[in-house]
Amino acid sequence: MALATTLPTISELIRVLAADSTPMASQLLASALEREEQFQVIEPVSDPAAIVATVLNAKPAVVLVSAEMDGDPRRGFQLVREIVAARPETRVVVLLDTSESNLVVEAFRAGARGVFCRSEALKSLAKCIHCVSQGQVWANSTQLRYLLEALGDALPLRTVDTRGAALLSRREQEVVRCVAEGLSNREIAQRLSLTEHTVKNYLFRIFDKLGVSKRVEVVLFAYSRGGADIAKHGDRGAARNSIAGRKALGDSSHVTRIPTVSVSG
Repeated sequence: MALATTLPTISELIRVLAADSTPMASQLLASALEREEQFQVIEPVSDPAAIVATVLNAKPAVVLVSAEMDGDPRRGFQLVREIVAARPETRVVVLLDTSESNLVVEAFRAGARGVFCRSEALKSLAKCIHCVSQGQVWANSTQLRYLLEALGDALPLRTVDTRGAALLSRREQEVVRCVAEGLSNREIAQRLSLTEHTVKNYLFRIFDKLGVSKRVEVVLFAYSRGGADIAKHGDRGAARNSIAGRKALGDSSHVTRIPTVSVSG
């Protein structure tokens, strides 16, 4: 007796573009990803200008970008900035040869939604792509610690004013919690019974009060205050845990959720 299987429809497929370090590497990566039924893989291109044009025309949900391109160890970071500027809806994952702290931090500062080390398995890359396409940030505990340290060194977050009063109002704290959960502006508006325009105004005020300029910094603020959840990934499967209840980012890999908000950063 034959068993029926349900394949994803075209609308459910995740459109992916591979932009690895060389044309051959891009083609090999694209061929490997085509084996995954959940992906619709776009024909890869190698020239950075052509990659940006392809993003605009083909509208991939996720682009995999090598940190090193054309022999330049950091050309990929500039490409990430160009992709994010050209089409903010597209999420970018940076492919790294090693998870050195400066590379991880630079990738996220450029606008990446995830970093993936080539030493990890292809199966993990598939999970990474899926999670990032759903509005999450892909980083393991060590990489997230690098981000927290870099944020603390570059711009200590202000949580109270000179009189010791909390900087954020109750409503602003609610918005931050929603941001950390990975909700979009529309979803935040629906949950809090606000308009999207009002949510955007709250986000601008939150940026100003905390002295930050990027979405990821708002989420890291929430983590540092113990107010966000993380989704753990790895061979043992997914689980939901409170970051406040774990040993200071000390154990295995995880994914952190972050939204696609329309405030630029």
